[in-house]
Amino acid sequence: MYKIYINSTPLFIVNSKYVKKLFPITKGALIARYSGKPKSLLNYIDSLEKPNKFTFVVLHCNNSKACFQEFKAVFKVIEAAGGLVFKKTKEKKILMIHRQGFYDLPKGKIDKGEQTKAAAIREVKEETGIKELKLGKKITKTYHTYRDHKNRRILKKTHWYRMTTKQEKFIPQLEENIDLVFWIKPEKFLSVQRKVYGNILDVIRTELTRK
Repeated sequence: MYKIYINSTPLFIVNSKYVKKLFPITKGALIARYSGKPKSLLNYIDSLEKPNKFTFVVLHCNNSKACFQEFKAVFKVIEAAGGLVFKKTKEKKILMIHRQGFYDLPKGKIDKGEQTKAAAIREVKEETGIKELKLGKKITKTYHTYRDHKNRRILKKTHWYRMTTKQEKFIPQLEENIDLVFWIKPEKFLSVQRKVYGNILDVIRTELTRK
């Protein structure tokens, strides 16, 4: 199954035989079978890029991997990497940033020829001012779309890693519009409604539920 955020609404691409199992509750959702015509994908994408009434959209087909490849072909794909940083103490806290009105996790584009793990560490250090950072296991990958300054459709694939640090003081990267870096307990962060992207919440919840 693939999950892509388009204008804050999640679009799922899934094999048809798993739809009922994965989505037993469909209130407010749109469930549709992919016609096999790539041009039809644009109708769903265009609709989701505008304000819509759906809580989520599910496109199902016989081969979700092949369908996702056709979906990707509509976009310019950019790879990024970032980290969910935990405080290296008995008190379980995560590091959040605040950027352009939204709470976020440090992340950024992978440079040409750069390894994914190296990019994740570099971006976290640059955006937060952390000097000592220990890399852990990969948490997940997320997808979201947006339009760039040339109005091109962009699909950003972000690789997320668990990290730890003992650092207490931070330096927000102002040139990236980051105005705040802070520690907070993940349960507290999730318990309050905030301006935060859905893929960021997915990363936090995925790590917290990991056994």
